[in-house]
Amino acid sequence: MASAFSDLAVLEAEVTTCRRCPRLVEWREQVAREKRASFKDDIYWGRPIPGFGDPDARVLILGLAPAAHGANRTGRVFTGDRSGDFLFASLHRTGFANQPTSVSRDDGLALKDAWITAAVRCAPPANKPTPEERDTCLPWTVAELDHIANVRVVVCLGSFAWDAALRLRAALGHAPPRPKPKFGHGALWYDDLESDPPAPALLGTYHPSQQNTFTGVLTEPMMDDVFTTAREVAGLS
Repeated sequence: MASAFSDLAVLEAEVTTCRRCPRLVEWREQVAREKRASFKDDIYWGRPIPGFGDPDARVLILGLAPAAHGANRTGRVFTGDRSGDFLFASLHRTGFANQPTSVSRDDGLALKDAWITAAVRCAPPANKPTPEERDTCLPWTVAELDHIANVRVVVCLGSFAWDAALRLRAALGHAPPRPKPKFGHGALWYDDLESDPPAPALLGTYHPSQQNTFTGVLTEPMMDDVFTTAREVAGLS
């Protein structure tokens, strides 16, 4: 475990200095300079966001991208915005997090059996990364999984993450599924169970965006059900 933490720390240092996508670099740094009025006294992170969690995780939670004034401000994925409030409350209720809130990198939050990351590591304009930016970021997630070897299920927060997870499986050497499995809330898809290691299953959920949670498209019981299913698929008690 100590070795895994050391290797992940080296990887984090590499991730946080990435400048491969000029459009994303320009936007994340512009937001960090101009800030939102309500956070005018904060020192924004303004860099790519590394993954976070338990190196022995069996559940990988894959999001879209950092929020401009959330993770791009705080430096930790799904931290400091309403989406993170909704997500971590559910992770706490379902046994993956030691507390229901995530407000800063030093707030004491710890995950057990889960690792959380994003398909794209930099905040994108209008929260819409391009497919090219998604694919450019993919090697960072592949590198994370070199050090998080026990992942059995990927919880995909939205259709963009679902597509990224399919590409992740291919990058890990698993055959692309034909036909392509369809994303949906609660969709569970797996194959290649006899491979060594087994290909991770995919489990879909609507993204915990304000648009979804404020309108009731995604409710607390719906999100809890997904993470309860993730525990079962991953073989967690």
